[in-house]
Amino acid sequence: MISVTESDTYPPIEAYGIVGNLETCALVAPDGSVDWFPFPHLESPSILAAILDAKRGGQFRITPTDPFETERRYVDDTNVLETTFDTDGGTVTMIDFLPPAGRTTHPKKVLYRKLSCTDGSVDLEVELDPRFDYGRAETAIEYTERGILAEGKDERTLLESPIILEIDDERLTGELPLEAGETEWFLLRCTGAEDANTEPDAALEETLAYWSDWAHSCGPEDDCAFEGPWHEHVVRSELVLKLLTHAESGAIAAAPTTSLPETIGGVRNWDYRFNWLRDAGFTVQALMNLGTTEEASDYFDWFMDLCQAAEPEAIKPLYSLHGEPDLEERELDHFEGYRGSRPVRIGNEAAEQRQHDIYGELLLAVDEIHHRGRELDDEEWKRVRDIVDYVREIWDEPDAGIWEVRGENEHFVYSKVMCWVALDRGIAIATDGAHDAPLEAWRETREMIRSDVLENGYNDAVGAFVQSYGTDTLDATGLLLPIVGFLPFDDERVQGTIGAIEETLVEDDVFVSRYDGDDGLPGEEGAFVLCSCWLVDALALSGRVEDARSRFESLLQRLNPLGLVAEEIDPETGAHLGNYPQAFSHIGILNTALYLGYLQGNETPGPAPMGIRLGEPITLSEN
Repeated sequence: MISVTESDTYPPIEAYGIVGNLETCALVAPDGSVDWFPFPHLESPSILAAILDAKRGGQFRITPTDPFETERRYVDDTNVLETTFDTDGGTVTMIDFLPPAGRTTHPKKVLYRKLSCTDGSVDLEVELDPRFDYGRAETAIEYTERGILAEGKDERTLLESPIILEIDDERLTGELPLEAGETEWFLLRCTGAEDANTEPDAALEETLAYWSDWAHSCGPEDDCAFEGPWHEHVVRSELVLKLLTHAESGAIAAAPTTSLPETIGGVRNWDYRFNWLRDAGFTVQALMNLGTTEEASDYFDWFMDLCQAAEPEAIKPLYSLHGEPDLEERELDHFEGYRGSRPVRIGNEAAEQRQHDIYGELLLAVDEIHHRGRELDDEEWKRVRDIVDYVREIWDEPDAGIWEVRGENEHFVYSKVMCWVALDRGIAIATDGAHDAPLEAWRETREMIRSDVLENGYNDAVGAFVQSYGTDTLDATGLLLPIVGFLPFDDERVQGTIGAIEETLVEDDVFVSRYDGDDGLPGEEGAFVLCSCWLVDALALSGRVEDARSRFESLLQRLNPLGLVAEEIDPETGAHLGNYPQAFSHIGILNTALYLGYLQGNETPGPAPMGIRLGEPITLSEN
């Protein structure tokens, strides 16, 4: 239960719940305020953005007038959010949802809010403060026969309300009294759904049915592929991934938000409402392992189309959910930012960086889906072959790396290893699929990369693989070297790297920082949830299964009560930091749960980790 005596101007990031329609998402605070709602798509300008500026951003709040406690949950295995308000006078339950695009007979462009009084009586305050185009457009409000119409520059909303609301300085306010047994609905209709006919109860029933059916049709015999001890977390994580999947393109957003800070009051605030190609390999693996083959195939087709539309050197590290490469980064100077964290950014400059690791991650995805029976056609293979040939040309050049540093390009060890992966998986696919390829030349380059990394990427004084050539900086990506098959887990250099990372980058056994060096930006950041998952994976696959399991369970305790997690966690306070919920964090949780299930011999274990196939021997160290 969350005790609420007065509105928190900026609730903790982890206090939010999320709903969506496979095109956009809304974040709902524990006091019943929708504080983030871009429309019509995730990367579109916001209608409501109080999470980024409590005064100028806009919100849609329905909350008790008296002090209350809040309890929240998702209705069964769905993305329908239920919030219960308990006051001294009574109890009200609020249900928030948007019908999934193309999955129900009801319009997807409607945010439904159902209020039901289950005990006593409760008075509720209602406030709708739409601020279109990130609060930059003027709002015009008028009464119509269907409801209250609010218009901005390009978008508009129509609120169907059971009570009369007053217009107060471009805001709508009112009070709704509810007695036990009474139910009322608020419908926020967005552009394109103003006149659509809908029945709220039927829309709720269909939305619940869709999510429940989807969550339970993702594995053998229409049940979840993973029935291990972390089943609940696996199901919630896959529901988050589905929620961040765009129904039209199949692309998966890194997160539904922009500019939630990595440090409160800091400048590390980025727009994550796009798809990073580096997510491809581990995302496809997670989706395939869970049996969500349709989503994995759609995602695969999406990024293969991007690769076929551009020469390898023109492939961007990230794209919009519709495939556009132009993601010009701009700052919203009129927003104060979450708890004063500025600047607030839209767009992402990293789209213009050179990041060589993306080619290896793309080949990981191709190899994963090929291994599951997907044959590449001639055009697909030509593009894969072109990518591998291009990697032969550029592997020895510096780049911006996986962490998208905004300083000088460097010879990052992980980028070199992923270039090795591109060659390694390209060779495997060509051989297995009898595709035409210059295998001798590919094998020669693969060995050159391997020798170069072993000579320059391993620091004898540190006893570990480091972040970049010529440094002693440790990087959590060192944990991935054995996972992608670059070296076996029992190699002393691998174990030395794991040990050095444990000693230098880990707090409280589970919180893992990305690296310990300078990246060209001021300020600090929290521990990365994904890196914590990498550590658990590395420990488990090194034979330290019980240690890994204990750390994983400790990490899961840091998720919010809804099972959601941001990009980072503050090791000292446990507060979530960065954009939220984060797809890669949930991908890490999914794959780690599956790895541990596989290694512990559950009755229905998940498939083996990336780079290791079921039926093949796994060399484990004794420590």
